[in-house]
Amino acid sequence: MKILSVSDRIEPILYNDQAARRFEGVDLILACGDLAPEYLTFLHNIFKVTLYYVAGNHDIRYPENPPAGCINLHGRIENFRGFKILGLEGSRWYNGGLYQYTEAQMRKTIFSLWPKLWWRGGADIIVTHAPPRYIHDAEDPCHKGFKCYRRLIDKFSPRCLVHGHIHSEFTDDAQRITVINQTKVINSYGFFIFEIDSDRNPMCQ
Repeated sequence: MKILSVSDRIEPILYNDQAARRFEGVDLILACGDLAPEYLTFLHNIFKVTLYYVAGNHDIRYPENPPAGCINLHGRIENFRGFKILGLEGSRWYNGGLYQYTEAQMRKTIFSLWPKLWWRGGADIIVTHAPPRYIHDAEDPCHKGFKCYRRLIDKFSPRCLVHGHIHSEFTDDAQRITVINQTKVINSYGFFIFEIDSDRNPMCQ
């Protein structure tokens, strides 16, 4: 399955009528936050595939103007072609804005999902806005990751955790990826395309 992940920056190479032809074969889009709802609606319409999204800390327009045709994944586990996909929105709390959570609040959200995760055998893909703590994150209050995401990785060994929020420029796609145990943590800033199949690890392109 070929997955297009996007976050934080509108990409002209995607925001045009030739995008689906240029990136042929995309089966699913995962949006990791801080993107205009019109952009996500466009991607959903031009690629004509399912688009799951989680909100970022700057997505203050979403409550009144959600991305049309797209599915809010926050706090849900969706089954897509046999793959279990979990979504968690938002960043660490830093000024009380929308989609900001303290560590305790996010831990409570995950705890509420724990029985379902246990019953369904975890998740194959976790989609978040913020990264796990000490993996791709920073030390300022806004860009610290969540420690409880690391516990998710340690407990359920998802094939990948895809996040946004951390703006980085990459000279090599491999720089986006950190492997923790059996999980690939992927920074989706801008956009990234990867494939996931029936084996334990996604192949990244």
